[in-house]
Amino acid sequence: MSRSSPRPYSSDPSFRRSLALFRAFLHEQDDPESCYSLLARDAVNQVEAYDEPVAGRTVLDIGGGSGYFTEEFRRRGAHAYLFEPDMAELGEKPPDSTVVADGYLLPLRDGIADVTFSSNVLEHVADPETFLSELARVTRPGGLIYVSFTNWLSPWGGHEWAPWHYFGAERARARYLRRTGRPAKHTLGENLFAVHIGSTLRQVRARDDVTVVSARSRYWPFLAETVVKAPGIREFATWNLLLILRRCPT
Repeated sequence: MSRSSPRPYSSDPSFRRSLALFRAFLHEQDDPESCYSLLARDAVNQVEAYDEPVAGRTVLDIGGGSGYFTEEFRRRGAHAYLFEPDMAELGEKPPDSTVVADGYLLPLRDGIADVTFSSNVLEHVADPETFLSELARVTRPGGLIYVSFTNWLSPWGGHEWAPWHYFGAERARARYLRRTGRPAKHTLGENLFAVHIGSTLRQVRARDDVTVVSARSRYWPFLAETVVKAPGIREFATWNLLLILRRCPT
C-alpha cells in the first residue's frame, strides 16, 4: 500500500480501530509500509481531534524515523518538518527538508511550531525531562504537544525482546539472539530506557510551561483515560501512554 493511498479505518476510540492497529503491528516486520502508514493516519487524526485541522500549520516531527508521520501531516496540508538524530532510521528516501538533529538541542528558535509531535521516542532518550523541555521550547504559546511512549512495564516495554523483559533485560536479549541468530536492536541503558507512567505524569504535571490536556492509553478502545488514573495497574495495562499537552502562555 502506498503512502498516498489512505485506507479507511474507524474513529478513535473503537474496537474496530484498535483491532486494525493491532493487526498492522503484527505485520510491522514484513509490511512496514502498511503498518506505519496506518499508524501515521491514526496519530494525525488524534492531533486534529484535540486541536484543529493541521492544514497551513507548522508541525515538527521529532524523532520520526523514516518520515511516515511527516508525510501524513504534509498530505493534509501542514508545513511539516522531520528532525531525526539517527541516520540509520531515516531510510533511503527521507522526506524533503529533513534535518539530522538531536531532540535535546533542536536548531530552532523558540515558539516556532503550532504542533510539536513525538511518537514513541521518550523511551529512547536518557533524559526525558530535558527532551520534554525542548519540545515545549519550540512550541508557540497555546500550541499543541503530542507525546507518546511505550512504558517499560507494558507487555511491549522490551520492544523486540518483549515480553521477556519481565524476566530481565539481559536474559531477554540473550533469548532474542538465540531465537533469531542476530543481536537485538535495543540495549537497556543505551538506546532503550525504563520509563514509567507514574513518574512521567508527576514530572509533566509539575512543569510550569505546559498544561496536561489529556493523559490516556494511545491504543485502547475504551476507558482510555480511566486506566491511566489507576496507580500500579496503569503500568501494565496502558501499553502506550499518550500525553496531549498545551504550551502555556509566556
